[in-house]
Amino acid sequence: MTRLTAKDFSPDVLQLFDRYVHGDLSRRGFIDQAARAAGGTAAAAGLLAAQSPQFAQAQRVVPTDPRISTRTLSFDSPLGSGQVKGYLAKPARATGKLPVVIVVHENRGLNPHIEDITRRLALDGFLAYAPDALAPVGGYPGDEDKARELFGKLDGAKTRADFVAATRAMLSFAEGNGKVGTVGFCFGGGMANYLATQVPELAAAVPFYGGQPPAAEVARIKAPLLIHYAGVDERINAGWPAYEEALKAAGVKYEAHIYAGTQHGFNNDTTPRFDAAAADLAWKRTVGFFKANLVV
Repeated sequence: MTRLTAKDFSPDVLQLFDRYVHGDLSRRGFIDQAARAAGGTAAAAGLLAAQSPQFAQAQRVVPTDPRISTRTLSFDSPLGSGQVKGYLAKPARATGKLPVVIVVHENRGLNPHIEDITRRLALDGFLAYAPDALAPVGGYPGDEDKARELFGKLDGAKTRADFVAATRAMLSFAEGNGKVGTVGFCFGGGMANYLATQVPELAAAVPFYGGQPPAAEVARIKAPLLIHYAGVDERINAGWPAYEEALKAAGVKYEAHIYAGTQHGFNNDTTPRFDAAAADLAWKRTVGFFKANLVV
């Protein structure tokens, strides 16, 4: 079966899908608008299905891979009742304390793709921990549409506090070496930027196509940043010039890359927006960045 890429879809359809994924357009809204270009509702539904995640097809590291060990890790939430819950993966034969990476998901919670990303980091020698923002509402429901719906009901302040708490917990985690970085995608990219403003002990942050923090908070960033943007991502990229200006003014150490011709989500290999060349380069840069800043 031939794998579809972004080139198999018109720019208008890709933009409609981006709006749909980020909650600006309902499923019915996507189908109604895409039907005009596709020639009918059935064809439009097919376009939506073709762009939806294919988790099993894209999985690179199976949960039972003997080279890693995984478990659920939970601790008390700082706001209200409940717990912060997440997925932890590390090398199975690790000796000594490991550098830690907080993995922050997109706006669908801790789905199979983000679990796979977490396992990939474990194979690269990190202790990777992926909190699930949907834990207070039962966790990832196994369906992307339901996950997106649940995500919209979250208490944003609590979600932010939970991720800050997870990051601080990993700073003193017994199996960690005291060095903590974070990588996030889309919503998670914005969260990686946010964590950099909130946790001065953070040793590295890698936002993938993430929303930028307010300029007034940029001076609080102490961690070096490795920033990845898609070339065709007007919604997110609009905030980059002001962010870069603030980073320069604050003297923050950063490196930024814009991958020409790629779509928002280019690192997510479960959808046609995936760009193999850009994702491979961005991931190599990310792993190298973490090794340079987290390994002691």
